[in-house]
Amino acid sequence: MELQVINPSKIQTTEDIFEEVIEAEEIIQQQKHFIEANTSSISLKHLKNDCTIPVFSKDNECTIAHQEFIETVRESASQFFNGHPIKEAEIRVSHVVKGRIPEAIGKPAKDLLEHEKTIYYERMAFMMTIPSITDMVNGNRLSLSIGGVRAYNHENLYSKKNVEKFKVFIGFQNLVCTNLCVSTDGYADELRVSHIGDLQKKVLELFQAYNINTHLQDMNSLGKYQLTEHQFAQLIGKTKLYNYLPPQQKRLLPLLDFNDGQINTVARDYYQDGSFCKEDDGSINLWKCYNLFTGANKSSYIDSFLNRTVNAYTFTKGIEKALRGDNEYQWFLN
Repeated sequence: MELQVINPSKIQTTEDIFEEVIEAEEIIQQQKHFIEANTSSISLKHLKNDCTIPVFSKDNECTIAHQEFIETVRESASQFFNGHPIKEAEIRVSHVVKGRIPEAIGKPAKDLLEHEKTIYYERMAFMMTIPSITDMVNGNRLSLSIGGVRAYNHENLYSKKNVEKFKVFIGFQNLVCTNLCVSTDGYADELRVSHIGDLQKKVLELFQAYNINTHLQDMNSLGKYQLTEHQFAQLIGKTKLYNYLPPQQKRLLPLLDFNDGQINTVARDYYQDGSFCKEDDGSINLWKCYNLFTGANKSSYIDSFLNRTVNAYTFTKGIEKALRGDNEYQWFLN
């Protein structure tokens, strides 16, 4: 397997690569968003022009705004992947926090004029792709992607200004289904920073630590392992039991961070998904199984989305190890 663009300082400009990138972009435009659940799509312009910026109430110091977070990650990517075009960020938000200007105090909500209303979004996720860095994995075209999550509900906005927490990732997006593929070395669960410069430094450190080729090889290997219909049924049954295990027994097992409804979605899509359903004999390879989990993850709330994205990868690789005889994940298959 060979990554089409291995050296980030060079851009492939051949007609073949150009046509493939255009085709991939057309496919992705026809598909669903990378996260759905209760989220809405907004523009960067809307964040800049129409939204207030939360502050730490004890000293009225500004938080790092959503748009500053997005632009910092984009600038870091432009610096690290020098010369590569980066698509505009797809931004998804949820949990709108409404307010009003001082002049509108006491005015009934139904009578508020647009300029009297204020809003900001408690939770925000974004993703942007680098379409010149792509590869084929098990028949699916993947494009290198970066992004992050900010959730103000994880901050104590009632205190003085302190370090702020961000989630950042670098991985791949499956252009067949818009599912995100993120490994542990491409994910920072909690970047704790005090200012924009610190944020940029830590984002660049994440990019540096991420091994593109190893991630691609590990995903490609998933297509080499099959679950029989019986094994898949056993896996689904055990994953449903997992959430109801006694705490002491659950602690002895590897983490599975998916809820019961999402496991039901995996079971349904085993039969119904247009791209990743079972074979005629009931078998399913682990690449398809992995994408059933990442597809089900689209129903997660923003603040748990990336953790489950990574957990889907870790869990599926664990099942691969179990098929090779490793004991750690055997409970899910036996």
